[in-house]
Amino acid sequence: MSVVVHSLNAGLFEKFRGALRPRDLFLHDGSTLRQVRLCTRRQVAILAATLLLLAWAVVATVHAFAPAATSDTQVAQMQAKVASMQADYSAMKQAAVVQAARIEQRQAFLSALVEGKTDAKTLAAMVPGDVPTAPLTPLTAPYAKVAQQQDALAGKALALTEGRYRMTADALRRLGVDARRFQRGNPSLGMGGPYEPVTKANISDDADPQFRALFMSWKKMDQLEREVISVPSARPVFLKQVAFTSSYGVRSDPFRGGAAMHAGIDLAGPIGTPIYATADGVVNRAEWANGYGNLVELNHGKGIQTRYGHLSKMLVSAGQRVKRGDLIAKMGSTGRSTGSHLHYEVRLDGRAVNPVPFLQSTDYLLAVQNRTDTRIAMGGPDAN
Repeated sequence: MSVVVHSLNAGLFEKFRGALRPRDLFLHDGSTLRQVRLCTRRQVAILAATLLLLAWAVVATVHAFAPAATSDTQVAQMQAKVASMQADYSAMKQAAVVQAARIEQRQAFLSALVEGKTDAKTLAAMVPGDVPTAPLTPLTAPYAKVAQQQDALAGKALALTEGRYRMTADALRRLGVDARRFQRGNPSLGMGGPYEPVTKANISDDADPQFRALFMSWKKMDQLEREVISVPSARPVFLKQVAFTSSYGVRSDPFRGGAAMHAGIDLAGPIGTPIYATADGVVNRAEWANGYGNLVELNHGKGIQTRYGHLSKMLVSAGQRVKRGDLIAKMGSTGRSTGSHLHYEVRLDGRAVNPVPFLQSTDYLLAVQNRTDTRIAMGGPDAN
């Protein structure tokens, strides 16, 4: 086998030597003829030089095209980075748009609440949604600062509404009236009307918790302040010379002399002295009522009533709606009375209570302090 291979190699070598056998080249430059002899060694050198030149050309070509490939890769990477930056900017821009809308919605709600001109149903629909705070970016940072200011304002508004509610409730408590009387849905109070509740159910489920709490606190306060119009706190007579002749509670009956319960107060004045409604309400009755004589009874709602007795003239009729300060009657001495005066009562759920705390005017308190024991112009229905 080795002999065959050796013979094959020897044959190839001989063929290679034959291809590079010495050659004569004749060069003619137009005037002379030159002969150049290329021996085998010189041909081998020329072939080697040619191969080296070819190899160099290949390497140079590869190096020439390599930077172009690298440049394409870099361009692709830069394009990817630009696309990523554009996506980030778009996300930042969208977040800024969302935060801007959130700021506007919160500001509209706060403005409407502070101005106090919007009804509860509309205001409930304006409660801003609970939009998550966006990450701080150059585009969202200004909105974050405004949102913090709005949060602070909402906190102050909440404190103010809760404070006003407590003050009103305390004022009612001093009158012996529980603020819960004015809460809608109190089963102990008769009421009616179309069902249009303003509760959490009317506020979007995704409402901002802080602004939801603010709305509910405002609604509670607003409802109480609107309903206290039914509290009889104005004066039934305006005459400064009115005399306070009999107080609320147990007294000596002016007709029988024994101890008897007096369900109101007596305010004496000339016959025909104007009598005014002490709160908004509806006339329950305007009629003769035995010991009261001519009586006007007003229903102010929420279980609150006022009675005006011993009238010389009644200027309203049953079912008529009246406002605080409306003229409803004239002072007289009808019924169980010793002289011209007004018998004035305040009733809660049908039970007579002391009217004095309900009277706002210091003139009445002064009259209470300066009253004498002179038994003039007193009266009232028979306790029996």
